[in-house]
Amino acid sequence: MAGLPDMPHFLPCCPAMDDHLVIESVAVVVDDGVAPFELGVACELFGLDRSDQGLPVYGFDLAAVTPGQVATTAGFAISVAQDLTPLGGADLVVLPAGSWTESEPGPDLRAALHAAHDRGAHIMAICRGAFVLAATGLLDGRRASTHWRWSEQFRRLFPRVHLDADALYVDDGDISTSAGTAAGIDLGLHLLRRAHGAATAADIARRMVVAPHRGGGQAQYPRRPMAASTHTDTLHATLAWALERLATALTVDELAAHANLAPRTFARRFHETCGTTPHRWLDAQRVDRARQLLETTDLPVAAIAPRCGFGSTDALRANFARRLGTTPTQYRRSFHVGAP
Repeated sequence: MAGLPDMPHFLPCCPAMDDHLVIESVAVVVDDGVAPFELGVACELFGLDRSDQGLPVYGFDLAAVTPGQVATTAGFAISVAQDLTPLGGADLVVLPAGSWTESEPGPDLRAALHAAHDRGAHIMAICRGAFVLAATGLLDGRRASTHWRWSEQFRRLFPRVHLDADALYVDDGDISTSAGTAAGIDLGLHLLRRAHGAATAADIARRMVVAPHRGGGQAQYPRRPMAASTHTDTLHATLAWALERLATALTVDELAAHANLAPRTFARRFHETCGTTPHRWLDAQRVDRARQLLETTDLPVAAIAPRCGFGSTDALRANFARRLGTTPTQYRRSFHVGAP
């Protein structure tokens, strides 16, 4: 399935950036019908020994609902000796997607997940793994994400969960959920940023040969197909043009003129494609540019604000507080590449 270029529109879906996450041990839950790609995401993020690069190494276990030969959706099986016992001590519990997530969790799994959550473990669900969490009640009253294809079914089954069908992932502090498989990579890297900082997460992303950061509020895909591919091509060219001019006071009229569209037509097509308004998209891009400068330079906040198109440091601080739940100074303290 062809996606769109990176077009993040950050939402207040993540905990404060100084909310440190401790990860020393990881347990990944599997059962017959586990999806090998989603399982592989968890293994690649948390199960490899990268100590030769000075990167963290975790205790890593597969925990089977039913130990023994576990069938995958790809027609082969894996051998898993452990039952659900590793959930009792893991700092991070991962629920990959697969046909096994289409049924109600049994009492043993339900109890193990509640116990892990009660003692403070972080629970991460990839794609339809969110269905398991929702069925246990652990997502009641919380925001969550899942693959767009299953969003209506999710809403019907779990009306108490606040589903964000557009988000790549949602981190609700001690529980996080992602959209499709690639979004599971994004969420895992986000959790690594919380645990170890931006530099370590970037090194792991580089090892995996993936983008080091896509925000959770980035739209998954267009809400409905565009009438012709030339419309999206034109819009993407305008977005690239805008990204080169974030320091200037761009208006919707100027963006529309670049796309050779009437402002109202441009705004409508923009929302169809990006899932947000041009103004919010610009603000999100400016925050993301500020994040990059805070992580990789020693420029003072007063110098970063105009480089990102914010009229004042107060405007930059207000956007950081609204979108990230922190201040530029606190963010730099946590994620500057030179920070301890």
